[in-house]
Amino acid sequence: MALSVRSWVANEGGKHLVLVLWLGANTLLFMRTFLLYYCGQQYHYLHQMLGLGLCISRASASVLNLNCSLVLLPMCRSLLTYLRGTHTVTSRKARRLLDKSKTFHVACGVAICVFSVVHVSAHLVNMVNFSVRYSEDFPSLNVARYRGEVRFPGITGILLVLILFLMFTASSYCIRVSNYEIFWYTHNLFIVFYIILIVHVVGGALKYQTNLEAHPPGCLRANQTKLEESGQAEGDGWSCREEARFQPNSPETWLWVSGPLCLYCAERLYRYIRSNSPVTIVAVVRHPCDVIELRMLKKDFKAYPGQYIVLNCPSVSSFENHPFTLTAVSWSSWFFSQIKLCNLSLSHYCNPPHCVCRLYVDGPFGSSSQEVFNYEVSLCVAGGIGVTPFACVLHALLDGWRHFRLRRLYFVWVCRELQSFYWFAELLCALHHKLWQENRPDYLNLQLFVSQTDGLQNISEERYRPLSSRLMIGRPRWKLLFEEIGRTNKHKRVGVFCCGPKGISRTLHRLCNSDRYSGTTFEFNKESFS
Repeated sequence: MALSVRSWVANEGGKHLVLVLWLGANTLLFMRTFLLYYCGQQYHYLHQMLGLGLCISRASASVLNLNCSLVLLPMCRSLLTYLRGTHTVTSRKARRLLDKSKTFHVACGVAICVFSVVHVSAHLVNMVNFSVRYSEDFPSLNVARYRGEVRFPGITGILLVLILFLMFTASSYCIRVSNYEIFWYTHNLFIVFYIILIVHVVGGALKYQTNLEAHPPGCLRANQTKLEESGQAEGDGWSCREEARFQPNSPETWLWVSGPLCLYCAERLYRYIRSNSPVTIVAVVRHPCDVIELRMLKKDFKAYPGQYIVLNCPSVSSFENHPFTLTAVSWSSWFFSQIKLCNLSLSHYCNPPHCVCRLYVDGPFGSSSQEVFNYEVSLCVAGGIGVTPFACVLHALLDGWRHFRLRRLYFVWVCRELQSFYWFAELLCALHHKLWQENRPDYLNLQLFVSQTDGLQNISEERYRPLSSRLMIGRPRWKLLFEEIGRTNKHKRVGVFCCGPKGISRTLHRLCNSDRYSGTTFEFNKESFS
C-alpha cells in the first residue's frame, strides 16, 4: 500500500517533530556536558584522574535531569484538559498532540531507565579509577582514603536504582493487567524517588578547581611530584602562585525537577479534593452482555461530549482506578457511564434497584473524541464496548446538530454478539428519526456489523427497524469504506476516530496514511486513557 506524504504529515508529522526535538534536546545536553568535563579547565585534574568515566557519568546525569523533569508533565491530566478546553491551544494539530501525552511519558521513562544504567556503569568505573589513580598531589580530589581502597556507592544511589527497578518492572503490561495495585503502589514511590534524587548529589564526590588564574591547569611549580617525574627544574614551565584549590559542584537537580514536581503534586491534591465531593447514584440499569449503566449526580460537575472520568470503588479496591467514558452529560450535573462488569467487578455491590457501594469520581478529562465535532466529516469506528465514547457524541447530536461544524458522520459499530447493539439501540433510532424529520437523512451514515454468526437472529422489534436495515454479518471491508468516503468527500480532511481492539486500530491507522483516496486526507485519532 503506497504511502501518502500529505496523510503521513497530517498523522505522524507532529509527533515525529516532537520526537526529533526531544531527541535533539537530549543529544545537545549530553554533548554539551560531555565536552564541558572533557575540555573544561576547571575539571582538568579530575579528568586526568577519572578519564571518560567522568564525562559519561556527568553527561548522562544531565539527560536524567531533563527527563526526570519532563516525565511528570504528561501526567498532569487536569492541566492538559484545561489547555484543550480553552483558547490557549487553538490549533487542532496541537490538541491532537495532547492525546500522545501517555506515549511521551513512557518515552521519558524509558530514557530515564537507559541513562540510569549508563550513569551507574560510568560511576562504577569512576570508583575504580579513584582507587587506582589515587592522587598524592591533590589529596582533596580523592574519594578513596588511600591508594587501592574501593569505596562503595552511596546509599542514595543504591536506593534510586532499587526504586527505579521496581517502578520499571511493575509498569509491564502483564503486571498492570494481573495486579494493578502493584503497579499503583510502586509508581507512587515517585515521591520518595524525587526526594532522594534531590539530595543525591549533596555528597560532592566530584570537585572542580576554583583558582584557575592563580594556578593554571598543568602548572608544575607547586607540584613537586610531577617535577621529579618529568625531570624539569622548578623554574621551568608555567608560573603558579598557589596550590590548586577544589570544591564540590553545586547541586542542580532540584532546579530541574522542583517546578514540575510541585505542579504535579498540586494537581494531585486538587484532584483528590475534587474526587472526594459526594456522588449520588440515582439509577443502575443492567444491559445485555454484562454491562451496567450508572446514572450519577455530582455537584458542580461539568463535562463535554467525548470526555471521560476515573472511577474508584473502595469496596472493590482502595487504589485501583479505572477510566470510563461518559455516555451522556447534561448541564444539570447529571452524567451516565456504562461499565463492562468484567473490567470492574461491581456486580456484587451494584445490583438494581439497590446500590450499596460508594464511588469516587475524578474528572472529567479530555480525550480525542472531543475533536469529532471539529471536522466537517468524521468517521467513528467502535468495537464492542468501545462505543461508549461515541454515545455521548450521538447524544449531543440528538440535542441539536446545527451549531456544530460537523456536517456528516459515518458511524461503524462492530460487535461479536447481536445483543450488544441494544445498549444504544434507542439512541440510534431516536437520532435517525430526528434527522429524517429535519430532512437530513444523509447526515448520519450508520453501519452495524455482527462478527459472530452462530445462532444469529435479526433485530426483530418494530421500534428498532432502522437498525435492522443497517445490520450486516461479518466484518467491515475497510478499504472499500475508505474509498467510498474519499470519493464522496474529495479534497477534505476527514477525522477518523477509533475505540476498540488493536487489530482494528492498526488497520485504520495504516489506511489513513495511504494515498488511494482522491486527495482526501484522513486524520487518525485513537481513544487513549492516560
